[in-house]
Amino acid sequence: MIYLVRHGQTEFNRERRIQGHVDSPLTELGVRQAQAVGGLLADLIRDPAGWRIISSPLGRAHATAEIIAAKLGGLPVELDGRIKEMSWGEHDGRLRAELEADHPDTFAKTNWAFDASAGETYEDVAARVGDWLASLPPEPQRRIIAVSHGISGRVLRGLYAGLERDQTAVQDVPQDAVFLLQHGNVGRIDCEPVE
Repeated sequence: MIYLVRHGQTEFNRERRIQGHVDSPLTELGVRQAQAVGGLLADLIRDPAGWRIISSPLGRAHATAEIIAAKLGGLPVELDGRIKEMSWGEHDGRLRAELEADHPDTFAKTNWAFDASAGETYEDVAARVGDWLASLPPEPQRRIIAVSHGISGRVLRGLYAGLERDQTAVQDVPQDAVFLLQHGNVGRIDCEPVE
């Protein structure tokens, strides 16, 4: 099984700024979200022996993973670039409102992230995330907590569940929930609300 987590809220999330491969720190809310997710995972897993925490190397995901690891008794955090966020190239770090004004045709679409004019494509992200997924041990030996991002997490869930690209693009990307990927199904487990 895989428990998939998105990093906690960041300064860029709060500003509605595209992060991609650039980074910003977790906000106080983001830290509380990571703590809540860690507590939820501790309740779900109970005995962390045999579990692995694998995180995107980007700072916001790594910080979230370290908070979760502490809640699980200090499990080591492994970093893997294959689950890092999608890059928008020159758009990384820009305000979403600026991009919407500059590219109204792209941002009017439901799956705008996969149709951006710069950076990685859906196929790029699917290839690297799919490679990561294929490298994991088979179920039931698979006991993974993956800390990733909004878009790459959508792609991972979509690949795992066999969703089409358009279905993948419209999935929720909460920062206060855990997704359980098991037996070809994806389920969502929400944390207690944090403010």
